[in-house]
Amino acid sequence: MTVMPASAAFPLARTSAALPLDKQAKAAASAASGSQGAAPGRSEAETAELRKAAQSFEAIFLRQMIGAMRSATDGDTLLGSSATDQFRDLMDARVAEDMAGKQSFGIADMVLKQFGIDKP
Repeated sequence: MTVMPASAAFPLARTSAALPLDKQAKAAASAASGSQGAAPGRSEAETAELRKAAQSFEAIFLRQMIGAMRSATDGDTLLGSSATDQFRDLMDARVAEDMAGKQSFGIADMVLKQFGIDKP
């Protein structure tokens, strides 16, 4: 069994080397000019992609949490069917996306903080 290194499985998890002095100066200047939480050495597009990925991760986490809570109940025995279960799953996914969009849990913020991106 071959084990894949984490950097290959998760390309965003790679650690970066120290920035050269000219890039550090540019990053400090852009931070001082109000780039609203952009990480040093990252473009606004990369930062936006990281924010979107972190929000998607939070939505997946919340979907799993909602699914676990739903499985703890007996369910709808009177009108229960496979179609009802399917639509309930779709509703749970939409609720999880909405909850992640409101940023009330802070999971996406913690993920972004790990990448050196401050909250806007």
